Amino acid sequence: MDFKRTNIETGLTQDEVKEQVSQGHVNKSIDDQFKTTSQIISENVFTYFNLIFLVLSILLVMVGAYRDLTFLPVIILNTIIGIIQEIRAKKILSKLNVMNATETVVVRDSKEYKIPIEQLVKNDIVKLQTGDQIPGDGEVVKGNIRVNEALLTGEADEIIKTVGSDLMSGSFVVSGTAYMQLEKVGKESYISKLTMKAKEMGSTEQSKMVQAINRLVKWVGIIIIPLGIALFCQSYFFNHAGIERSIVSMEAAIIGMIPEGLYLLTTIALALAATRLAQKQVMLHDMKSVETLARVNVLCVDKTGTITEPKMAVEKVIKAKDTKVKNLNRVIGDFAQNMPADNVTMKAISSYFNKGTGKIASGIVPFTSVNKYSGVVFDNYTLIIGAPEMVLREQFDGYKADFEKYAAEGYRVLIVAKYFAALSEENSHLSDEVEVLGYILLSNPIRKEAKKTFEYFAKQGVEIKVISGDNPVTVARVANQAGINHADKYIDAQTIKDGEYEEAVKKYSVFGRVKPEQKRKFIAALQKSGNTVAMTGDGVNDILAMKKADCSIAMASGNSAAVQASQVVLLDSNFAKMPMVVNEGRRVVNNIQRSASLFLVKNIFSFLMAIFSLMMVINYPLQPAQITLISAFTIGMPSFLLALESNHNRIRGQFIPNVLSKSIPGGITDMLAVGVMVMVGLYLDLDHDQVGTTATILLIAVGMMVMYHISAPLNKFRFSVMMLSLACIILSIAFLPKVFALKMITPKAIFILFILFFAATTIFRWLSKIMDGVSEMFVVYDQKGQSITLGELKEAYERGKKEVA
Repeated sequence: MDFKRTNIETGLTQDEVKEQVSQGHVNKSIDDQFKTTSQIISENVFTYFNLIFLVLSILLVMVGAYRDLTFLPVIILNTIIGIIQEIRAKKILSKLNVMNATETVVVRDSKEYKIPIEQLVKNDIVKLQTGDQIPGDGEVVKGNIRVNEALLTGEADEIIKTVGSDLMSGSFVVSGTAYMQLEKVGKESYISKLTMKAKEMGSTEQSKMVQAINRLVKWVGIIIIPLGIALFCQSYFFNHAGIERSIVSMEAAIIGMIPEGLYLLTTIALALAATRLAQKQVMLHDMKSVETLARVNVLCVDKTGTITEPKMAVEKVIKAKDTKVKNLNRVIGDFAQNMPADNVTMKAISSYFNKGTGKIASGIVPFTSVNKYSGVVFDNYTLIIGAPEMVLREQFDGYKADFEKYAAEGYRVLIVAKYFAALSEENSHLSDEVEVLGYILLSNPIRKEAKKTFEYFAKQGVEIKVISGDNPVTVARVANQAGINHADKYIDAQTIKDGEYEEAVKKYSVFGRVKPEQKRKFIAALQKSGNTVAMTGDGVNDILAMKKADCSIAMASGNSAAVQASQVVLLDSNFAKMPMVVNEGRRVVNNIQRSASLFLVKNIFSFLMAIFSLMMVINYPLQPAQITLISAFTIGMPSFLLALESNHNRIRGQFIPNVLSKSIPGGITDMLAVGVMVMVGLYLDLDHDQVGTTATILLIAVGMMVMYHISAPLNKFRFSVMMLSLACIILSIAFLPKVFALKMITPKAIFILFILFFAATTIFRWLSKIMDGVSEMFVVYDQKGQSITLGELKEAYERGKKEVA
């Protein structure tokens, strides 16, 4: 790269930094997850449905129907609440993001400082170490490192970068230490251009639930305009109603079809979930992860840092039987004094073996997740410490009996061996036999809360898969101690061939000696079997699998690259928080599904009633004020209150079938009852006000039945919500009849009301049984896919029908 060189020793001066900042050459991310306050206000105010409501309001004002503007305060209140909640959530999450920003080491004014990566500027000298994500594009100016560019290229190869080599943002350091000079930062960097390209292609993903709601809102938006015009034309031109009545009845139908609070409720529920998690030291990089976690049925975990504490300790050293080395501890001490302690294992070794003979190495071979060993070169030989399988190779079976018993006891076993050739970072391949000197036994204490956490997942039907780079016997023993089901079903991943991964993930629960590219294959195999997969990780070798998983969870104690690549970060690295995170996701999805069912009852009824009115050439029987009363106390208020309840039931099935199965019975029952009411009203010559008031009371009664059905089984909280809604309705009818366009109904209308109510009760229960059976069929089909049989579908249908109270 051709650019002005910065002195490696001094770095930039403060004046040079200020100059770069003034020119806008700052490493600010373009992929900012937070909207600005003005964006939040704009997106909540200038919506398609708010425009529709504005037009409807103007039309009502023009014809003087001010009483029917009762829906307007509700819309304004909804918008204000939405803005306040989003801004509040943004402030909490922004504060958390600043407190936990990824930092890097930069050289400025001849000193090394640790600063957030977004404060880096063009031409800065940055120090890179194992586990760091490269913050911008530039060039190595000192040292050499191994780099993985998998996030950019999709390939897991580790590339050696020496002085003069180009580095691209988004790649990460596997091993070594080097200094780089930044040449392209912020929006000019390679990773930013990739992000922009992805955004232009519209590849930003949303959760299934939000996608479903967006599709629903889109279709409603398409339908209401032509339907509204048709209703007005029929009323005014064919039924010869006045302009005021034609507009009012048309608007009642349109307002009834708009799910005005559903999108708001979803936005607030997700924002509140993110806020609650943030307050408990859980940070979300991606809002869709809330729903994904609620649907997870397979959780893949690593041994170190998840089941066990992130720290390691050397327990003992065992000499090999045939070794001639007298003081193995001093030999390992020489290794430790020459090898940088840049990972957990080396820190444990350096801490224990702190005395050597003073030998100075002529070179080192850093540990990589591919080789699974590291080496220190002394004259004409290399001292190696690493995984027995990778160091011994063909010699493995000859030494297996010496150390396998320790692996069975839960120790992590490392072999110490001498290789009679000088290896290098460029040529680290072992081709000849090694001389075994001894074994180092490391222990990883199991997290105190691990057993309780895995018991929770077992009860919830979430399967645990342990995927580790350690010896499979060791991993299985640790998994068993942590209480993971089927821990005795383990396998060495090196024995699994391409094409066998799907069978392996069905058969085994513990996988040892797993290479980074294999982790991704395990995730893909699980997903291919129809599972929703979450992956926890804290190291560079977990990143590819984390990106592949439906949801990725990182420990903040891990390296910065893993943290940046994840969707959820446990800031206190406490795996025991996982049940709480999953429960929060379930609470949001369950409550939104329940509330959406209430909203859609009104929308389905209004749509069917509008079609019925057009077919029968009658005026729409309700007025906007009456629709507002029904919406406020049988949908709006109970929806928001029920969304506050703790609801940790496992998510079954897809969003749209689940919601429609609860709302279709209510919507059809409403339409049939009101349709019959209108036709009887015409036959008995009841006036429009009598029909409208009777229909409103009928819709309220059916609305309460729907609320009971979706809240079953009732508890104190749900019963209280129902009683509060009923009390508000009674008070509104008693004290505000004019506001809601209600009239005193005649004995004849009361008689019809009672008959239709009891008929509606029977119809609703019958339809609910059918739709609950159909819903259970969809759930089973979602689980089994095309392999499902007709007998299983029938069984599911009958089971669903029986579950109706």
